[in-house]
Amino acid sequence: MGVLGHFALSWQALVVLSLRLLFLVPAGVLVRSGESQADNRVLDNITIRQGDTVILRCPQDNVVTHTAWLNRSSILYAGEDKWSVDPRVSLILLNQREYTIKIEKVDVSDEGLYTCAVQTRSSPRTTSVHVIVQVPPKITKVTKDMSVNEGTNVTLMCFANGKPEPTITWRHLSPLAQGPVSEEEYLEIPAITRQRSGMYECNAANEVATDVQKVQVTVNFPPTISDAKDVGVPLGQRGVLQCEAVAVPTADFEWYRDDKRILNGFDGIEVETRGRLSMLTFFNVTEDDYGNYTCVAMNKLGSSNTSIILYVQDGNSGGIAPHPSTCLLIILCVQLLVKL
Repeated sequence: MGVLGHFALSWQALVVLSLRLLFLVPAGVLVRSGESQADNRVLDNITIRQGDTVILRCPQDNVVTHTAWLNRSSILYAGEDKWSVDPRVSLILLNQREYTIKIEKVDVSDEGLYTCAVQTRSSPRTTSVHVIVQVPPKITKVTKDMSVNEGTNVTLMCFANGKPEPTITWRHLSPLAQGPVSEEEYLEIPAITRQRSGMYECNAANEVATDVQKVQVTVNFPPTISDAKDVGVPLGQRGVLQCEAVAVPTADFEWYRDDKRILNGFDGIEVETRGRLSMLTFFNVTEDDYGNYTCVAMNKLGSSNTSIILYVQDGNSGGIAPHPSTCLLIILCVQLLVKL
């Protein structure tokens, strides 16, 4: 082995021994600015986001003879020689004024104390910095979309990881909702009503970023007939009876007259349903069509019904056609007035 080879081995051995005995600061201790001693300098903590690149700079002067970068007890670089096997670690600059390395795609395992150890002609000195790795929130578990009956107790859950630990906020995405409904991992909804159905949003946030997941809550309830009015139609004209019901699942409709169900096409009557609206259409109203009809709305949770009257209407005045006997009485009254 030549003189240069012998010197290189001696230098590596000296670096290992010297750095581990003289330069190391206890691992796992957060450092703060101002904790410096005569030959030991402490830099401000470096806070870096997971996946980013951290730059570690060490100021030097022309009296430096040897220098190295360490992560806790592991040597990353000794001068220009790379000791770390991690491909993410690389040397940026080494001259009389600065010794700088970088670590790419930083992960949580890279967090900790980093020390730049310098040997001068007179004495060793260190420059230390603590790297803090922040991790964006990630929602790891959230309640799946659900369908429940009105009156059921509902619990929604949302778990997330991150560093710093993320804050969980639940919101009801409804025009009537105001502000967050919960600031905890669990959202409790006792005896849920139809007004609290809809989309719920779990928001996990920390200083780094925000993660969002949504849960659809469907509330089932029996039909309630919301709109049904009596209708007047002139003889021989087209008439439509309408029946509207709100329900989840959407209601099915049936029409009856005198306990007899009316089917589509029966006696020229059309039965049509569009969503929550059902219509009974008479294309040519006859005297036999006038009367009382029953609309029944139903789903798996129950049913509701109402009566709707189709009555005769005078085609000219738009009012109810008077009875013949009423017309005769009016004529007699007019004749008596004329004689007087």
